[in-house]
Amino acid sequence: MYEELKYWYLRDHKLFRTLSFSQIRQLCIITGFKKASKGEIIYFSSSDLPRIFLLKKGNIKIVAVDEDGNETIKDIIQKGDLFGELTLEADHKTNEYAKVLSDDVVICSFLMSDFEDLLLRNPTLALSYTKFVGLKMKRIKNSYANLISKDAKTRLYQFLKDWAEQEGVKNGNSVTIENYLTQNDIAQIICTSRQTATQLLNEMEANNLLMYKRKEILIADINKL
Repeated sequence: MYEELKYWYLRDHKLFRTLSFSQIRQLCIITGFKKASKGEIIYFSSSDLPRIFLLKKGNIKIVAVDEDGNETIKDIIQKGDLFGELTLEADHKTNEYAKVLSDDVVICSFLMSDFEDLLLRNPTLALSYTKFVGLKMKRIKNSYANLISKDAKTRLYQFLKDWAEQEGVKNGNSVTIENYLTQNDIAQIICTSRQTATQLLNEMEANNLLMYKRKEILIADINKL
């Protein structure tokens, strides 16, 4: 059963669409398959066996930890996204981990060494992978640029707009987002304190810009953010 699931999970991903039936079958052999629950940690950057992960269901946060133990959410991983040692270099100087946000997730993974061999045998896949990772790194870089140049309120508004655009369900100008983030998560994403994030969200509710609930966020008019 897992072999069939792995086949369809990989076949449906845009990164592997250039591969033939037999190539994907070969890929299934080196692919790990895992289900995980909310709160579970599934990846440490310091692992002795570096891996590349493909998220097929759910949401995951990548948390960076500095030398003082302070944590910042570096990225939110969504369905179809890759994470792990994407540069194909195990960097033990960085300290980060991946933690499950949603009730359950499904993940495929490859040992970095096996994935490197796959790219060497498939130049078209290697080119697609380079573009995929390049776009991802550019998005993260732009996110950090926004953190440096804008205040906490502007960062929160921008984050909510981006989140609504990516995952929200629109009804006219209003948008409903399935909420899998705590207020502390949001604070870490926009690099501010939980107290500041809570205060800003409360202000938005008082101004009828949104309704923040544990399971969903309703933005009354996305054009007003």
